[in-house]
Amino acid sequence: MRFAVRLSFNGNNYFGWQSQDSENTIQDKIEQVLKQRYNTRIDITGCCRTDSGVHASDFVFHFDYREDLRDGFIYSLNKMLPDQIALHSIFQVPDDFHCRFDAISRSYIYNLHVVKNPFKSGFSFYFPALAKADFELMIKAAEILKKHKEFYPFCKAHTDVKTMICNIQEIKWISSAGGEDYSLNIISDRFLRGMVRLIVGACINIGLGKTSLEELETALKNQERLDKSWSVPPHGLFLNDIKYLTPD
Repeated sequence: MRFAVRLSFNGNNYFGWQSQDSENTIQDKIEQVLKQRYNTRIDITGCCRTDSGVHASDFVFHFDYREDLRDGFIYSLNKMLPDQIALHSIFQVPDDFHCRFDAISRSYIYNLHVVKNPFKSGFSFYFPALAKADFELMIKAAEILKKHKEFYPFCKAHTDVKTMICNIQEIKWISSAGGEDYSLNIISDRFLRGMVRLIVGACINIGLGKTSLEELETALKNQERLDKSWSVPPHGLFLNDIKYLTPD
């Protein structure tokens, strides 16, 4: 039987989702607890990878097990998992369901703030200079990005992917009424490695006059790196919503 689980996690102090040798990852923690609970190794597959320090308010993994273990699964595992990881629901899925390849869209939110606030530390990027940026230019940069389909300029180097094509369904900048908080919301069918953080960095540089809209358009047209490429810190980034055609 194949099961899928929805969860959320605080990525601070973790080296991302994907299991790594001698590293502290979200996948490692969950698989360790599964082995303790069911006295057997259970391999899980995540809907995507996340970089070290990135959070998820919505994440999905799937796994196979010989019996129906849904009764009590969420309660018992949450008691065993660290506070930074919370399971929300488990549901049976078709045997050929794949939480990564069957997702029809994913969304991310990147949070920034310009007034120092200890209660946002670790979950939003404190960047006071953003208060001086031209927010309208940042919005225009997002509009340019939505018109394109290939995103080599916004993919980390040495990434093993066959295509740079992503279908961005929505991308928009939002600011609070007082201008203290900012966020970039982006929805796409897929994302390249480091894509969102590089996009945020490019938009900020455009708002600060370090990069022009014309340079952004040229980089996307020619599929080349921006001269001032900037990947903002990971702790402001949240994987926010994974959608499937399969009911859950």
